[in-house]
Amino acid sequence: MTAPDRLSPGDPAPEFTLPTDTGDQLSLAELRGRNVVLYAYPAAMTPGCTKQACDFRDSLASLQAAGYEVVGISPDKPAKLAKFRERDAITFPLVSDEDKAVLTAYGAYGEKQLYGKTVTGVIRSTFVIDADGKIERALYNVKATGHVAKLRRDLGLD
Repeated sequence: MTAPDRLSPGDPAPEFTLPTDTGDQLSLAELRGRNVVLYAYPAAMTPGCTKQACDFRDSLASLQAAGYEVVGISPDKPAKLAKFRERDAITFPLVSDEDKAVLTAYGAYGEKQLYGKTVTGVIRSTFVIDADGKIERALYNVKATGHVAKLRRDLGLD
């Protein structure tokens, strides 16, 4: 597998309809008219992913006040996402992309470096999608710690 194609500002955000942590379905089209922060993470309930999810949870009120909806996406099964939501009081939707098709469409699944080795997996990424469904920002290989604070600064929220 080679490096995935990456999205750039102005690209249309790939559409999706995926199962959520609550058993419902969520589609990007439902969020049209609102700005969306879609963040891709490798695995629920791991230390880095927990830190990142809790950072988004703790910033959710200010992000929503600025007009942003937050959605997390991972290849975890909905049942695991539900446990993650309950354990860490996650207050935004988590969607399950078990076949990784949506992650791949966003360029967030493919070859990456992990502890000096090339592996295939989820590339921790964040996408800011505007109200018209276009990519405003595509951030790849972000760090779990400190990323939300940097994103808030970049969006002019701090």
